[in-house]
Amino acid sequence: MAKLYFRYGAMNSGKSTALLQAAYNYEERGQRVLLAKPRIDTKGADEIVSRLGVTRTVDFLIDADADVEQIFADTAGYVDHDALIESLEMPVQPVACLLIDEAQFLTDSQVDDCLRIATLRNVPVMAYGIRTDFQTRAFPGSARLLEIAHTLEELKTICRCGRKAMFNGRQVDGEFVFSGDQVAIDGMDVTYESLCANCYLTRSGGVLGAPR
Repeated sequence: MAKLYFRYGAMNSGKSTALLQAAYNYEERGQRVLLAKPRIDTKGADEIVSRLGVTRTVDFLIDADADVEQIFADTAGYVDHDALIESLEMPVQPVACLLIDEAQFLTDSQVDDCLRIATLRNVPVMAYGIRTDFQTRAFPGSARLLEIAHTLEELKTICRCGRKAMFNGRQVDGEFVFSGDQVAIDGMDVTYESLCANCYLTRSGGVLGAPR
Protein backbone atom coordinates (compact mmCIF):
# COMPACT_ATOMS: atom_id res chain seq x y z
CA MET A 1 0.00 0.00 0.00
CA ALA A 2 1.26 3.47 -0.87
CA LYS A 3 1.58 6.11 1.83
CA LEU A 4 0.74 9.75 2.49
CA TYR A 5 3.91 11.59 3.52
CA PHE A 6 4.11 14.97 5.23
CA ARG A 7 7.53 16.59 4.96
CA TYR A 8 7.52 19.80 6.95
CA GLY A 9 9.94 22.43 8.15
CA ALA A 10 10.35 26.09 8.96
CA MET A 11 10.81 28.63 6.18
CA ASN A 12 14.00 28.19 4.16
CA SER A 13 14.39 24.53 5.12
CA GLY A 14 14.53 23.44 1.48
CA LYS A 15 11.03 21.99 1.11
CA SER A 16 10.45 23.04 -2.50
CA THR A 17 13.98 22.02 -3.42
CA ALA A 18 13.42 18.59 -1.87
CA LEU A 19 10.13 18.22 -3.78
CA LEU A 20 11.76 19.06 -7.11
CA GLN A 21 14.60 16.66 -6.35
CA ALA A 22 12.09 13.90 -5.60
CA ALA A 23 10.33 14.57 -8.92
CA TYR A 24 13.66 14.42 -10.74
CA ASN A 25 14.56 11.12 -9.07
CA TYR A 26 11.30 9.50 -10.21
CA GLU A 27 11.57 10.81 -13.76
CA GLU A 28 15.20 9.82 -14.08
CA ARG A 29 13.95 6.26 -13.68
CA GLY A 30 11.32 6.70 -16.38
CA GLN A 31 8.40 7.11 -13.98
CA ARG A 32 5.59 9.64 -14.24
CA VAL A 33 4.87 12.16 -11.50
CA LEU A 34 2.28 14.89 -11.03
CA LEU A 35 3.04 18.17 -9.26
CA ALA A 36 0.44 20.42 -7.64
CA LYS A 37 0.06 23.30 -5.23
CA PRO A 38 -2.81 25.37 -3.77
CA ARG A 39 -3.77 28.33 -5.94
CA ILE A 40 -3.59 30.65 -2.91
CA ASP A 41 0.19 30.44 -3.13
CA THR A 42 0.63 33.19 -5.71
CA LYS A 43 4.41 33.13 -5.51
CA GLY A 44 5.48 31.86 -8.91
CA ALA A 45 1.86 31.73 -10.17
CA ASP A 46 1.56 28.19 -11.55
CA GLU A 47 5.16 27.25 -10.75
CA ILE A 48 6.93 25.66 -7.83
CA VAL A 49 9.81 27.98 -7.01
CA SER A 50 12.90 26.82 -5.13
CA ARG A 51 14.94 29.44 -3.32
CA LEU A 52 17.93 28.00 -5.17
CA GLY A 53 16.39 29.39 -8.37
CA VAL A 54 14.98 26.14 -9.78
CA THR A 55 11.37 26.35 -11.01
CA ARG A 56 8.86 23.96 -12.52
CA THR A 57 5.29 24.38 -13.72
CA VAL A 58 2.73 22.35 -11.80
CA ASP A 59 0.35 19.93 -13.47
CA PHE A 60 -2.62 21.43 -11.65
CA LEU A 61 -3.53 24.12 -9.13
CA ILE A 62 -5.82 23.39 -6.18
CA ASP A 63 -8.63 25.85 -5.48
CA ALA A 64 -9.96 26.23 -1.95
CA ASP A 65 -13.14 24.26 -2.76
CA ALA A 66 -11.54 21.73 -5.12
CA ASP A 67 -11.89 17.96 -4.90
CA VAL A 68 -8.25 16.88 -5.05
CA GLU A 69 -9.09 13.22 -5.68
CA GLN A 70 -11.21 14.13 -8.72
CA ILE A 71 -8.61 16.54 -10.14
CA PHE A 72 -5.93 13.90 -9.68
CA ALA A 73 -8.04 11.32 -11.50
CA ASP A 74 -8.76 13.71 -14.39
CA THR A 75 -5.12 14.79 -14.75
CA ALA A 76 -3.76 11.26 -14.39
CA GLY A 77 -6.03 10.04 -17.20
CA TYR A 78 -8.64 7.87 -15.54
CA VAL A 79 -11.96 6.84 -17.12
CA ASP A 80 -14.78 7.36 -14.63
CA HIS A 81 -12.00 8.01 -12.09
CA ASP A 82 -11.29 4.27 -11.97
CA ALA A 83 -9.43 2.64 -14.86
CA LEU A 84 -6.62 4.36 -16.73
CA ILE A 85 -7.45 5.44 -20.28
CA GLU A 86 -5.86 3.03 -22.73
CA SER A 87 -5.47 3.26 -26.49
CA LEU A 88 -3.54 1.25 -29.05
CA GLU A 89 -1.60 4.35 -30.09
CA MET A 90 -0.65 5.80 -26.70
CA PRO A 91 -1.47 4.02 -23.45
CA VAL A 92 -1.49 6.34 -20.45
CA GLN A 93 1.44 5.77 -18.10
CA PRO A 94 0.35 5.29 -14.49
CA VAL A 95 1.33 8.00 -12.02
CA ALA A 96 4.14 6.88 -9.71
CA CYS A 97 3.77 9.76 -7.23
CA LEU A 98 1.78 12.93 -6.53
CA LEU A 99 3.87 15.76 -5.06
CA ILE A 100 2.17 18.75 -3.43
CA ASP A 101 3.96 21.96 -2.45
CA GLU A 102 2.70 24.47 0.16
CA ALA A 103 0.46 21.76 1.62
CA GLN A 104 -0.31 23.88 4.70
CA PHE A 105 -2.86 25.71 2.54
CA LEU A 106 -4.94 22.58 1.87
CA THR A 107 -8.27 22.15 3.63
CA ASP A 108 -9.07 19.23 5.93
CA SER A 109 -11.13 17.52 3.22
CA GLN A 110 -8.36 17.96 0.65
CA VAL A 111 -5.88 16.26 2.96
CA ASP A 112 -8.42 13.46 3.33
CA ASP A 113 -8.49 13.25 -0.48
CA CYS A 114 -4.71 12.81 -0.44
CA LEU A 115 -5.03 9.90 1.98
CA ARG A 116 -7.60 8.26 -0.30
CA ILE A 117 -5.33 8.68 -3.32
CA ALA A 118 -2.47 6.98 -1.48
CA THR A 119 -4.53 4.25 0.13
CA LEU A 120 -7.21 3.40 -2.44
CA ARG A 121 -5.34 4.21 -5.66
CA ASN A 122 -1.97 3.00 -4.38
CA VAL A 123 -0.20 6.20 -5.46
CA PRO A 124 2.22 7.75 -2.95
CA VAL A 125 1.42 11.34 -2.05
CA MET A 126 4.26 13.53 -0.79
CA ALA A 127 3.02 16.77 0.77
CA TYR A 128 5.53 19.50 1.63
CA GLY A 129 4.78 22.51 3.80
CA ILE A 130 5.31 24.49 6.96
CA ARG A 131 3.76 23.34 10.21
CA THR A 132 2.84 26.64 11.90
CA ASP A 133 2.24 30.27 11.02
CA PHE A 134 4.07 33.34 12.30
CA GLN A 135 2.01 33.18 15.52
CA THR A 136 3.03 29.52 16.13
CA ARG A 137 -0.48 28.23 15.32
CA ALA A 138 -0.88 25.24 13.01
CA PHE A 139 -2.26 25.79 9.54
CA PRO A 140 -5.43 23.70 8.94
CA GLY A 141 -3.78 21.59 6.23
CA SER A 142 -0.70 20.94 8.35
CA ALA A 143 -2.77 20.03 11.40
CA ARG A 144 -4.74 17.46 9.40
CA LEU A 145 -1.58 16.04 7.83
CA LEU A 146 -0.04 15.62 11.28
CA GLU A 147 -3.17 13.72 12.29
CA ILE A 148 -3.46 11.26 9.40
CA ALA A 149 -0.24 11.06 7.35
CA HIS A 150 1.41 7.65 7.36
CA THR A 151 4.88 9.16 7.61
CA LEU A 152 6.09 12.47 9.08
CA GLU A 153 9.51 13.87 8.25
CA GLU A 154 10.99 17.13 9.51
CA LEU A 155 13.27 19.07 7.16
CA LYS A 156 15.60 20.99 9.43
CA THR A 157 17.15 24.43 9.15
CA ILE A 158 18.88 26.77 11.55
CA CYS A 159 18.19 30.15 13.10
CA ARG A 160 20.71 32.94 12.55
CA CYS A 161 21.99 32.23 16.07
CA GLY A 162 22.88 28.66 15.06
CA ARG A 163 20.13 26.84 16.97
CA LYS A 164 17.49 24.68 15.31
CA ALA A 165 14.80 26.88 13.76
CA MET A 166 11.25 25.91 14.78
CA PHE A 167 9.15 29.00 14.08
CA ASN A 168 8.48 31.43 11.24
CA GLY A 169 8.90 35.09 12.09
CA ARG A 170 7.05 37.59 9.89
CA GLN A 171 8.67 40.90 9.01
CA VAL A 172 6.87 43.90 7.54
CA ASP A 173 9.17 46.64 6.25
CA GLY A 174 12.03 44.91 8.05
CA GLU A 175 10.33 44.80 11.47
CA PHE A 176 9.01 41.64 13.15
CA VAL A 177 5.23 41.60 13.66
CA PHE A 178 3.18 39.17 15.73
CA SER A 179 -0.40 40.02 14.77
CA GLY A 180 -2.32 39.97 11.53
CA ASP A 181 -3.90 37.55 9.07
CA GLN A 182 -2.57 34.01 8.99
CA VAL A 183 -1.86 34.09 5.26
CA ALA A 184 0.36 36.74 3.70
CA ILE A 185 2.39 35.52 0.74
CA ASP A 186 5.90 36.95 0.24
CA GLY A 187 5.75 40.38 -1.31
CA MET A 188 7.48 43.73 -1.45
CA ASP A 189 7.02 44.45 2.27
CA VAL A 190 6.36 40.99 3.78
CA THR A 191 9.18 38.54 4.39
CA TYR A 192 9.79 35.62 6.73
CA GLU A 193 12.72 34.42 8.80
CA SER A 194 13.18 31.04 10.45
CA LEU A 195 13.70 31.43 14.19
CA CYS A 196 14.58 29.18 17.12
CA ALA A 197 12.32 29.31 20.19
CA ASN A 198 14.71 31.60 22.06
CA CYS A 199 14.96 34.17 19.26
CA TYR A 200 11.20 34.06 18.63
CA LEU A 201 10.40 34.74 22.28
CA THR A 202 13.03 37.46 22.50
CA ARG A 203 11.53 39.30 19.54
CA SER A 204 7.91 38.75 20.61
CA GLY A 205 8.49 39.96 24.16
CA GLY A 206 7.93 36.50 25.57
CA VAL A 207 4.57 36.01 23.89
CA LEU A 208 4.13 32.63 22.21
CA GLY A 209 1.31 32.71 19.70
CA ALA A 210 -1.90 34.65 19.45
CA PRO A 211 -4.91 33.90 21.66
CA ARG A 212 -7.08 31.07 20.33
